[in-house]
Amino acid sequence: MSFTTQPAAPARSNRCQLFGPGSRDALFEKMAASAADVINLDLEDSVAPSDKEKARANVIAATHDIDWGNKHLSVRINPLDSGEWYQDVVALLEQGGERLDQIMIPKAGCAADIYAVDALVTSIEMAQGRKKKIAFEVIIETAAGIAHVEEIAAASPRLQAMSLGAADFAASLGMQTTGIGGTQENYYMHRAGEKYWSDPWHWAQASIVAACRTHGILPVDGPFGDFSDDEGFRAQARRSATLGMVGKWAIHPKQVALANEVFTPTAEAVAEAKAIIAAMEEAKANGLGATVFNGKLIDIASIKQCEVIVRQAELAAGK
Repeated sequence: MSFTTQPAAPARSNRCQLFGPGSRDALFEKMAASAADVINLDLEDSVAPSDKEKARANVIAATHDIDWGNKHLSVRINPLDSGEWYQDVVALLEQGGERLDQIMIPKAGCAADIYAVDALVTSIEMAQGRKKKIAFEVIIETAAGIAHVEEIAAASPRLQAMSLGAADFAASLGMQTTGIGGTQENYYMHRAGEKYWSDPWHWAQASIVAACRTHGILPVDGPFGDFSDDEGFRAQARRSATLGMVGKWAIHPKQVALANEVFTPTAEAVAEAKAIIAAMEEAKANGLGATVFNGKLIDIASIKQCEVIVRQAELAAGK
């Protein structure tokens, strides 16, 4: 282990982030009643330019009027190259209620982007005497964002989560695809007359996970566009979970249950993890650094792996 310790990520469940347009306030009560851990009210891509002001007003009202229970309430602002983002921030923090937990910053390209939002948020919090310190989540969805992913992850103590936005990311990199997440038809290997599809997002996700874990941030997988393909969503989510991501976006209500299913460790997985921990504790008590469990070698590192699974289950259960 490095002398510089790896900080822990925020201790909250983030299995599913349910998105809804800020312009459609009729959806807010249903979103609040959903099983999503995080609610993302959107002021950006899902809101038409002519509806920006209305969406902003709807979201502000929702921070006062809607009972969001124990959900982490987040609002995605407009990108920093627009004329809207500062209006979003000022309106949310000067008119919005204390129930707001987080601001999501889209298309983050460098640490300076986060600093700019942080400076504005800090000034308003001080001027308004707001009691709750607003958290940040950023979306990596440009070539610059992935190139500067570690400096972005270290940019602000407010930063709690980072997501991959596949559609804009693909466009920024010039990828020849219209798919949002998942395997892509032309991204395959060919051997002995058979096609094998690999994951074009893997390298970006791995980079995000490494940056997040280095700086104590929750790594989150973004959208899966084909909400008619449950198995495709599950497959993408399972790959993300295996890589170390803690959750995934839901752009349709039916995806909430799928995300929760994948990112909640099964009872069998938790039982096995606890059994491995117990086996290693017994080995350590006998002066051993390794032992055999169900025919496989396990050692002290196995305890750390298993503790991840147990802790994820505890967070999902609200412990």
